[in-house]
Amino acid sequence: MSDHEMMDKEEIFSKVLRAGRRTYFFDVRATKAGDYYLTITESKKFTNDDGSFHYKKHKIYLYKEDFVGFSEILEEMTQFIVQEKGEEVISERHQKDYQKSYEKDVVTSTSSEEVTASTESFTDVSFDDI
Repeated sequence: MSDHEMMDKEEIFSKVLRAGRRTYFFDVRATKAGDYYLTITESKKFTNDDGSFHYKKHKIYLYKEDFVGFSEILEEMTQFIVQEKGEEVISERHQKDYQKSYEKDVVTSTSSEEVTASTESFTDVSFDDI
C-alpha cells in the first residue's frame, strides 16, 4: 500500500482543539478489518534554551467496545471537578498575581497569631518595684 493510500485511510475524520501550549487531536482511524476506532493525541510544545522547540506527544487509542464506559467516567469526572472547583481556571500560569487562598489564610492567621502570642507572652512589670 502506498503512503498516499495509507494517509487516505487514516484521515477518515479529524478534529483539533488548541489549548495554549497543548493541542489535542481527535482522529477516527480504521483497523485492518475496516472497523473504526478513535485516537486522542495530546501534543505539548516545549521551548529549548536556544529558542528552538520540540513537541511531546501522548496518545490514547479508544475502541468502540470501550466508548460507553469511557464516556460515562469522563462525564462523571468532569462534573465532579466543576462541582468541586467551578468552571473558573485558577493557575499561576494563567494569572501572574495569583496567590493560593490557603496561602493567604496561612499568612493572615500566622500574622494575627504572632501578634496575639507576642502580647500574651509579656508579663506586666512595674518598674517601680526595681
